[in-house]
Amino acid sequence: MSSSRRKFLQYSLAGASLLALGPEALAASGGKGPAPKKGAKKRILVLGGTGFLGPAVVQAAQARGHSLTLFNRGKTRPELFPNVEKLRGDRDPNKGEGLKALKGRKFDAVVDTSGYYPRIVRASAELLAPNVKQYLFISSVSAYASDKTPHEDESGPTATMADPTLETMGKDYEFYGALKRLCEEAAEAALPGRVANIRPGYIVGPEDRSDRFTYWPVRFDKGGEMLAPGTPNDPLQIIDVRDLAEWLVLLIEGNTTGIFNAVGPGQPWTMGAMLDTCRQVSGKDTKVTWVPADWLEKQGETGDVRLPIYMPPKGSSAGTHLRGNTKAVKAGLKFRPVDVTVRDTLAYFKSLPEERRGKMRAGLPPEREAELLALWHKEQSGTAAPTAPTAPAASGKGG
Repeated sequence: MSSSRRKFLQYSLAGASLLALGPEALAASGGKGPAPKKGAKKRILVLGGTGFLGPAVVQAAQARGHSLTLFNRGKTRPELFPNVEKLRGDRDPNKGEGLKALKGRKFDAVVDTSGYYPRIVRASAELLAPNVKQYLFISSVSAYASDKTPHEDESGPTATMADPTLETMGKDYEFYGALKRLCEEAAEAALPGRVANIRPGYIVGPEDRSDRFTYWPVRFDKGGEMLAPGTPNDPLQIIDVRDLAEWLVLLIEGNTTGIFNAVGPGQPWTMGAMLDTCRQVSGKDTKVTWVPADWLEKQGETGDVRLPIYMPPKGSSAGTHLRGNTKAVKAGLKFRPVDVTVRDTLAYFKSLPEERRGKMRAGLPPEREAELLALWHKEQSGTAAPTAPTAPAASGKGG
């Protein structure tokens, strides 16, 4: 599988929308901030608003006393937020009523959670520009040219494509990152100096239907022997969807613009520390067997939906989980404790209907995990020094 496809599957906010969405009720957001100062109420338009990040933004903004309007097609969970104004239309101005419902409407800020092609983003940004003070575009760290440089900040080179008019992700999603970068540029061209381009990495937490991060606490809670890729010290970056949403609201309140890497948690984290947190939260004594990434790759298992979120810290993916976030932190990005994210994610999954819980959308199928573990143990039997640690507990200190 190509690195471009892996990046798309790992990072894309579209990941959840590419999967079948169930009717599960929205989890409580938690972590509400203080009410805004008197007179600071904002009118916020969310383009989308019923997927994963969108609902978290709505909840965070409501908790701060702001007024919300959602613009979407009404196809994904239209029952959400019955007391919020909803405008129907299509992001593509050439389809149906297009953006007509937005004409003449004034807002303090727009949060664009559903833009993937520059023509589409340009259409909404240009239409809203005369009547909007600030435009927040949710991009992706895939907008960078590569993931090979650890600790790279927002100044890093960005992805490009030969034909910027293409409206396809490509066979292996090789255009995803470049398209996100072109969307950023389209928004900035329409509203110069009024755009905040937000580049998240792995967005996780309750309501994440991709099961990418969810797989790990759910699998650990299952017990038995568990396969873990790489080593306990391999880095890991995530951001809780609620932390991201609350920060977006703070950016709106401060009318903050610019480009930001939205990655966390607050302290450096590792795969081992993540599984230690799963142990703490679940109370299970799951045996963790660490298997080298090189060996797994030889078995056809790479860092995509089968080994979700994990990427080996070397070569082209050396900086995947080591993006710099200093600028975002200075702009007010804060992170809840990682055990809260793990606990709430596991609780959310357990609250789903039994049929849904039986259909994990990411991670190794149980039979494949057992097959790999058996093969790994067979190869290691009789050797004096295993090439990867195998221990009943994950090592590493939690963030």
